[in-house]
Amino acid sequence: MPLPDELDPRGFSVRDGLRAGLTPDQLRARRLVAPHRGTRSTAAPSSVEERAHALAPLLTVGDRFSHTTAALLHGMRLPSGHREVAMHLTSTQRPRAPQIAGVAGHRSSVTETVTVDDLPASSPVVAWVECSSILALDDLIVMGDGLVRRRRPQATMPLLSAAVEGHRGRRGFRSLEKALAHIRPGTDSARETELRLLVVRAGLPEPEVNGEIRNEFGVLLGHGDLVFRRERVLLEYEGRQHTDPRQFAIDIERLDVIMAESWRVMRVDRVLFADKHRLLSRLRAALTRPR
Repeated sequence: MPLPDELDPRGFSVRDGLRAGLTPDQLRARRLVAPHRGTRSTAAPSSVEERAHALAPLLTVGDRFSHTTAALLHGMRLPSGHREVAMHLTSTQRPRAPQIAGVAGHRSSVTETVTVDDLPASSPVVAWVECSSILALDDLIVMGDGLVRRRRPQATMPLLSAAVEGHRGRRGFRSLEKALAHIRPGTDSARETELRLLVVRAGLPEPEVNGEIRNEFGVLLGHGDLVFRRERVLLEYEGRQHTDPRQFAIDIERLDVIMAESWRVMRVDRVLFADKHRLLSRLRAALTRPR
């Protein structure tokens, strides 16, 4: 028997199932699973999105998915290998934080809520602020860089600054303040941010992020991941070729054109990135080479 049209197969309450005409026996049928007490779905949820839809029937007015859960729903950058063990749920109207198995409950006076795939969630900027209480400083920087990334940014630097100031005096404010000082617009990947932080913390000049490179006639040759303009050195992280061969071929052509204009291009892959001493030694040599 198919589900009534008004029921979401990703998650619905037993009460709504009964109202829609299902019998108690049908709600106990093996073809349905019970992700949470009082809810049903047609399949066991696995992804964060599926888990959120399975949990949605238990939400009340003022509830929203928050913290890293909201960040995942928005496709924001999170620490490599991050696993969402407990789903984060924030309430603005319950007398106390939500108490649901498998849920990390929170209370907040921040009422800003957006909709993602029919789910209430913290906005990207609010989610970033919320994560200041559970993530490390560098993770907040990577996350912030992702919000003001080059393509399809989800925020602006003024929005991030205002959000940090609005969080003053609350838990995580100092981490946000420190992170904000290191966030730079225009990145394309988390690795670019991590590479930039490594370079700057080693005492080397801070590079431009995805800076334009032009020839002597002003013709745009392309953008570089991290550009040391005075030294004419370009630092590129090579990771995209593993998923997009066409983009890798385009990148090779772009870098060949740039090198023809007397730029030194240093490519960094996963192996070199892991050997930070060798990476920094090579970069120092490139930056101090005679021109």
